[in-house]
Amino acid sequence: MNKTEFIKAVADKANLTQKDAAAAIDAFENVIADALKAGDKVALASFGSFELKKKAAHQGFNPITKEAITIEASNSPVFKFGKTYKARFN
Repeated sequence: MNKTEFIKAVADKANLTQKDAAAAIDAFENVIADALKAGDKVALASFGSFELKKKAAHQGFNPITKEAITIEASNSPVFKFGKTYKARFN
């Protein structure tokens, strides 16, 4: 399912126009991104949680030249499903 199909499905489920559903989904994405940038964790009860994980700098190598390189530290957004949500599929 791509984003367009997802928007249509949400619009149908929530009895919204596709334009309103698209605005809601975009707002959802932006609120989560803003919270993560501010250093907050976003926890949605019975669904899951979003947070940033810090990756430390580490050594890697260029696969073409085999030369050692240093990969800089970075932050990666991660999502973890909650137990209640996972239980819906078992």
